[in-house]
Amino acid sequence: MRPPVGAPTLSRRTRILLVIAGLLVLLLLGGSRLINFYVDWLWFGEVGYRGVFATVLFTQIVQFLVGALLIGGLVALSLWIAYRTRPVFVPVSGPEDPIARYRTVIIQRLRLFGIGIPVVIGVIAGLAAQGDWQTVQQFLNSTRFGIADPEFGIDISFYAFQLPFLRYVLDWMFVAVAIAFVVSLITHYIFGGIRLTGRAGQVSSAARAQLAILAGVFVLLKAAAYYLDRYELLFSNRSPLFTGATYTDLNAVMPAKLILLFISIICAAAFFAAVFRRNLQLPAIATVLLVLSSVLIGAAWPQVLQQFSVAPNAQQREALSIERNIAATRDAFGLNKINEVPYSGVSDATPSQVRAETATMSNIRLLDPAKVERTFTQRQQLRAFYGFPSQLDIDRYEVNGQMQDFIVALRELDTSGLSGNQTEWINQHLVYTHGNGIVTAQANEINAALEDSGGQGGLPVFTSDKPDIPESLRVQEPRTYYGELIDTYSIVGAPDGSAPTEYDTDTERYTYAGRGGVPLDNIVNRLVFALFYGERNILFNSSINENSKIMYVRDPADRVQAVAPWLTLDGDPYPAVVDGRITWIVDGYTTLENYPYANRTPLGESTTDALQPGQGGVRPELDRDVSYLRNSVKATVDAYDGTVTLYAFDESDPVLQTWMKTFPGTVKPASEISPGLRSHFRYPEDQFKVQRELLTRYHVDTPGDFFNNVSFWNVPSDPSPQGTGSGSALPQPPYYILAGTPAQPGSPPSFQLTSALVFQEREFLSAYLSVSSDPDTYGQMTLLRLPDNTTTQGPQLVQSALVSSPEVSEQIGLLSRNGQSTVDYGNLLTLPVAGGLLFVEPVYIERANQEVSYPQLARVLVFYQGRVGFDATLAGALDQVLPGAGAVVPNVPGQQPQAPAQAGTPAAPAAPPGTSNPQVATAAAAIQQAIVDLRAANQTGDFAAQGRALAALDAAVKEFQQANGQAPPASAPPAPGG
Repeated sequence: MRPPVGAPTLSRRTRILLVIAGLLVLLLLGGSRLINFYVDWLWFGEVGYRGVFATVLFTQIVQFLVGALLIGGLVALSLWIAYRTRPVFVPVSGPEDPIARYRTVIIQRLRLFGIGIPVVIGVIAGLAAQGDWQTVQQFLNSTRFGIADPEFGIDISFYAFQLPFLRYVLDWMFVAVAIAFVVSLITHYIFGGIRLTGRAGQVSSAARAQLAILAGVFVLLKAAAYYLDRYELLFSNRSPLFTGATYTDLNAVMPAKLILLFISIICAAAFFAAVFRRNLQLPAIATVLLVLSSVLIGAAWPQVLQQFSVAPNAQQREALSIERNIAATRDAFGLNKINEVPYSGVSDATPSQVRAETATMSNIRLLDPAKVERTFTQRQQLRAFYGFPSQLDIDRYEVNGQMQDFIVALRELDTSGLSGNQTEWINQHLVYTHGNGIVTAQANEINAALEDSGGQGGLPVFTSDKPDIPESLRVQEPRTYYGELIDTYSIVGAPDGSAPTEYDTDTERYTYAGRGGVPLDNIVNRLVFALFYGERNILFNSSINENSKIMYVRDPADRVQAVAPWLTLDGDPYPAVVDGRITWIVDGYTTLENYPYANRTPLGESTTDALQPGQGGVRPELDRDVSYLRNSVKATVDAYDGTVTLYAFDESDPVLQTWMKTFPGTVKPASEISPGLRSHFRYPEDQFKVQRELLTRYHVDTPGDFFNNVSFWNVPSDPSPQGTGSGSALPQPPYYILAGTPAQPGSPPSFQLTSALVFQEREFLSAYLSVSSDPDTYGQMTLLRLPDNTTTQGPQLVQSALVSSPEVSEQIGLLSRNGQSTVDYGNLLTLPVAGGLLFVEPVYIERANQEVSYPQLARVLVFYQGRVGFDATLAGALDQVLPGAGAVVPNVPGQQPQAPAQAGTPAAPAAPPGTSNPQVATAAAAIQQAIVDLRAANQTGDFAAQGRALAALDAAVKEFQQANGQAPPASAPPAPGG
């Protein structure tokens, strides 16, 4: 029997089976993508931002098609031309010629190779092309800045939106032509158009023409690249001191780009001429010319100019570029509207005048949000499956007509706290579904001094524990289904009339009644989520009914990022009570990577500090270098139903306007921000960190001073991050405080974000930066600038002075009780008052080696004008640094101001001259004895004895007042500051 000739044929049944097998393979490979797509489609529909999902998807599909058609089509065209122009007769070197075998296989399956290769390459290219959809949309919807660059006079929008797109298209054209060239070369070689036999080989006219045209097009694209390179020089990083075109870039590199552009055009013409010539000598000569020109003109000449002309005279040569860099950086990062005020840092005010600045002195914060999380947990957790973030937030509320700052945190469901039977699927996903309430504590108030309460003092006074919760803190719906600690899905909802199943309290169960969640009211959705989570219970559990909904993507930042993928989010979303509802507030930034001459700043590095180590505050996946930053969007997420709302906060931002045109209707205008919501907006920390880091250099006005670095500042390193007093190499975090407006004596309290700055390589204070968060003055920056020759101590020196004080050192040793307690320092606040600077630092103690322990405020450290105050209460510590003045009455809403008490060491009142009342004399003697006992207890660190002495002193004072016919004081509320 003769063997079959040609390729084997397949039966109809075999072909059907192969098709089915192929579909199954595609389903297995693409099934997860389809499920993810459907889950995302449902989620975007739930939050009402399906238009965002559709716009991104449509853009990616178009990019896929364009990329696939461009690359795949060019490859197909190249294959077709190369095949159609192949030589009719191709010599074969022998029976074992491998090229002949390949050629035979390809000819036998010509359609497979002719269609399959372009399709495969096109699909790969299309998948790669769809990733950069933001560049495309910014180009299509670009908005003018109204600002021209200083070199070409072109609007900044060209560099922000158009230049990146042109470079993106050009890069893909390079890829397309390069792939087409390689495919053509291989095809001509296989089909004999290019032969390597003989002394010099042979190239057919058709192969030479096709390859020459492709090479000429490639060189023309290189000419276009040289043209765009001229504009990209405005982002040059040649200088280590600044970003932007240097003297060398402007006077050597830029002319070189123009010369190389014309040489590239000549070189491309040489390649096109090779189509009509029989040899490749002319394009070869042109290519050598281009390469040599690139080396000599494009690289060597700028280096020569840099080394022999610019470097010896850099200060003069770079003056223009530095001036442009300063102006552009200030504009790009919002540093051009800072109110700079000279400030001596040394005050000649009397103690009474210092205390008279009540806007600051009455609102000194004692509770550090970074230290009291475990205190909140132990006192307000209620159940083990509730929790608080590791770092709490601070916000302000109006209470009885007065503004007061509060430590705030949601009592969230912490799924890691579930244990035992609670981790069963039903309990974890159907029973334990939500947190319960917001916990607040006034930032400058504690329940009592630690010594006055038998070791139970030094604790926050929680608003929820008070009999009358202020109106601004009352919550209509305390249940929180969306938060930072919930890391799994929950299924809520029950049939009408059925018993609730969700845990609410020990005696109550609850059924969710909000609009959050994706319905599970049909078998398709249940099947999809069962496959998505790999959990069959979603499909078969009988508790899931037509009213059931599944909640996922529950972190507020994740929800905002999903509906606004063009935003860079601040790393610290915070909860607030807004019009009776618990609302997460998330700050969103619009950024640009390339703003002409503006300093390129790494977000992760700039936002790193002692409380945000590693990548800093910004979300790690978005950490990158930026040269433009605006807090253009304020986003909110309802903690109960997950509603996401985006508000245009900086409506003048061209980048925001571009994205609003891309996604119309997704961002609400600023006019729709309610007064209640606006009153809780905080100036975002990450933006402030970037600005203060830049301000350490860009406060300098003159190019000469900028070049010499003599006037640069530093962000101070954190003096006591771990309670050791030894400090840290990480920057000190900025702090939110409620205080008077700097340099405006008599101003009302303002909620502001602040930071001290020190001289470079010197720990003396150089400036104090603050920015207002009040609605009427939001974003107004004030820089108190100290003289260049000042010796005002910065945070590190102040911390050293505090902990090295003999009395403080001795008392800290007593507080530790020979290792039975640990001592930790809170935030060291810098407060401008009366022309000077007051430093306040809380000191916490915590029992060591205990299963249940939490920080308690034990002492307050105060530093002012070289004097150190150290006492169990803020009032006592202030008395030591401001002697002879009336005591400060802390700002306690609802408490009437009292007459200032005389400061200083307590002294026994004397009996009125000539009195014969023995009760008065006895009471005075009792007061004197109680003071003696109190001093002795303070020296030994005996807290119990201190408490007994204080109680005896209080009783003796009451007896003395009664003996003198005075009414005893009513029971006071919890003592602010102890």
